Amino acid sequence: MRHVVHSDTASRRVVLTAAGLALLLALGGCASLLPRGAAQTSKPWTDFSQAHAAFERIEPYVTTTAQLKADGIDPLTTPNVIILNYADIVRRLVPPSGSDVPLDRGIRDCLRAQAACRGYEIEQRHIDRKRVGNFWLDFLDFRRETVTTGWRFNMLLLVVDDRVVYKLWGGQPEISETEVTRNPLGPLQGIGQSLRPQF
Repeated sequence: MRHVVHSDTASRRVVLTAAGLALLLALGGCASLLPRGAAQTSKPWTDFSQAHAAFERIEPYVTTTAQLKADGIDPLTTPNVIILNYADIVRRLVPPSGSDVPLDRGIRDCLRAQAACRGYEIEQRHIDRKRVGNFWLDFLDFRRETVTTGWRFNMLLLVVDDRVVYKLWGGQPEISETEVTRNPLGPLQGIGQSLRPQF
């Protein structure tokens, strides 16, 4: 009789252990259910270093539009390229009247060429947004943590007679942001506001 009781106790322990492991595995996998998103441009570069290297290969008064196309920069086919006309260029690059800020030679040549000058503004980015942390706290709206990573690169080129005369770049090589939202009442947080009478 004692042997049977011992066997039942051992069986219960095995069942409880298995159930506990299954619960831990289930809770551990819940993090993969948290939402995530991405915003990116498809080409011509896959990361910031590639974009910057392409910019460095451009030489004012040397690089032609044919060479730009060979390097993946074609305003007619490359996504996210804005073609600037003469008026756009003046608004962006010419300082207000009365300013004594000297203009780069390429900008001056562009202004003299007027309608024969074109600008190419290229913007490329890759942004990943991922919610991390405890699934149930996030699901019930008690605590939500969002991690944003990625990079941005902007390039401005001025072209006169199919030759680059001016270049400028900017951007953000490394984006890393964390946003945490806490609601002590969880899903009940906004009920009081919704029940308030509207006048």
